Amino acid sequence: MSDWDGFDEIVAVADTGSFVAGARLLGLSTSHISRAVKRLENRIEAQIFARTTRSVTLTDTGRVLIDQCRRIIQERDEALALVRGSEDPHGELRVTCSIALGERFVAPIARRFAEDFPRVSVSLDLNNRLTDLISEGFDLAIRTGTLSDARLVGTQVATRGLYLCAAPAYWDRFGRPECVEDLGRHQCLVGTVPVWQFVIDGQARTFEPTARWRCNSGRAIVDAMLAGLGVSQLPEFYVQRLIRDGMLEPVLEEIRCEDEPIFAAYPQRRHLLPKVHRFVERLSEELPAAMAAG
Repeated sequence: MSDWDGFDEIVAVADTGSFVAGARLLGLSTSHISRAVKRLENRIEAQIFARTTRSVTLTDTGRVLIDQCRRIIQERDEALALVRGSEDPHGELRVTCSIALGERFVAPIARRFAEDFPRVSVSLDLNNRLTDLISEGFDLAIRTGTLSDARLVGTQVATRGLYLCAAPAYWDRFGRPECVEDLGRHQCLVGTVPVWQFVIDGQARTFEPTARWRCNSGRAIVDAMLAGLGVSQLPEFYVQRLIRDGMLEPVLEEIRCEDEPIFAAYPQRRHLLPKVHRFVERLSEELPAAMAAG
């Protein structure tokens, strides 16, 4: 038995918060995880986790040990990655992404990736919730804005702009706003984001619209705008082609907020896997151009 035995198991349990989720993350049985943790506790003659029927938390000893184990595992994985640097991607690649971005842009990229690397099987989960990558066993997520989970590493792969627009007929009927305050008298169509963003004199400014119509589908909001129902702020990939064709007209362009970063986010050690870092590279190469084309 190696003194290293159990390190991966305790880190997985600490990261996911349970023995079951830790086993899922490593692709092992829960009983294996339990035995590995118990053997390590016996070797150090101290308890690593405080267990109740509802939770698993690190003890003081566990918190000290877990930081060292993370460092050792990272150095081990980096060493192996250097040796295996030329290895082709293989295994299951589990990716999660928002529905709209995933359907239009990420899914085609993932399909071509699977075609180029026959040893990779891709599982693409499209949903609009904030998925816990570690506890649910995902390799990476495509996310917009800032990353709030300290357990994740993010690589920026693209950006997206937000445009405030409506049908020209709507503007002709209700008038074009000249400032953010003017939006208070307009018919606002609101999606999953409850506030609209602007930059005025270098300072971020938000506006909370009163919804004339609300829907969690960007496409449905676009249809409502085209029908002349009101105004909305949406990501560019929903509206840029319609703007080019003159079917939608943007306003307040001089105070449009800065483009938001789009990240490929992944658990700290996953980027060392060839299937992950090669897919992140593919996203960086193809996603910006795909989004620009609309």
